[in-house]
Amino acid sequence: MLVAPALLLGAVLIASGALKWRAPASLEEFEHLGVPKMFHRQWIVRLHPWGELALGLILMTTGGWVGLLAATIGAALMGTYLVLVIRARASTADASCACFGSTKRITAVTIARNVWLTLLGAAAVGTSWHLPLIGGPLAAMQADTWAAVLLGVAAALTVALVMWPDTKKDGVPAGAVQPASDDELDYVRSITPAIPVTLADGSTQTLRELSQQRPLLMLAVSATCGACTSTIESRHAWRELLPEVDIRLIVTVAPEDTPITETGPMMSVHDTQQLVGVSLGYASTPSAVLFGVDGMLAGGPVRGGATIQEFVDDIYESLHGERPAR
Repeated sequence: MLVAPALLLGAVLIASGALKWRAPASLEEFEHLGVPKMFHRQWIVRLHPWGELALGLILMTTGGWVGLLAATIGAALMGTYLVLVIRARASTADASCACFGSTKRITAVTIARNVWLTLLGAAAVGTSWHLPLIGGPLAAMQADTWAAVLLGVAAALTVALVMWPDTKKDGVPAGAVQPASDDELDYVRSITPAIPVTLADGSTQTLRELSQQRPLLMLAVSATCGACTSTIESRHAWRELLPEVDIRLIVTVAPEDTPITETGPMMSVHDTQQLVGVSLGYASTPSAVLFGVDGMLAGGPVRGGATIQEFVDDIYESLHGERPAR
């Protein structure tokens, strides 16, 4: 079974690269998943799927020192993916990733899958040196019945973990009506849900009550979310830019459990039962939603720091007839 780890890991990398090539990621995805800022480069985003494809092919067709080098890189890559998804899940219960070309929530199955792939990488490091330099695991395959059976079981497990269906999409229960995205030509407005939330002073109001007097721009963030930093830091400038709008932070922890609790006129909102994101259809931080005074959603949800900045500019333009000066 020396061939199995490199063969399976190579196949997964080829599949991952192909799916990412069909649905390329973006710098916003990197930011959302918590990829270190030093890697936030457009050329890295473009080359990422090609790198996975090339690494997968090398793993499947080489052994010896070349295979060992490729396996070491593959194991390090899988370990990095594992750390990123664990950190993202820890920062918010509704975190998501586009690990295989389509955005899905990070669940226990996601973490189990990445643990399995990391173990495959480690096993590939331990076995690739013993495979033929030319041909690698493909050249070393033998018609051994038990080996073939075990390889098939391992392949089935890998496919199951990679393709495991998600009963929720972007944090919304299957069958639920989702707010229209900003990419649609006409924004379909829905009723602001009367979900009770806790304010920083301990009082309770519903989202509908909070938005009865003035439009409310809700910024869903987390103090442990690196991608949220720019959104959190920009809130004061946005409040000066849009004095007509209440701009509040909403977090999923109690007021005493986060350093970004605000007790001023625009007190932070605390959704400890994590009902708001599921109800409105956003699955990660940072996200933003605009509520109108008429009890209807006026825009969003939108996700990602850059997209939220554009959203704020859109709100300013709708109120003042022009884009804000930068």
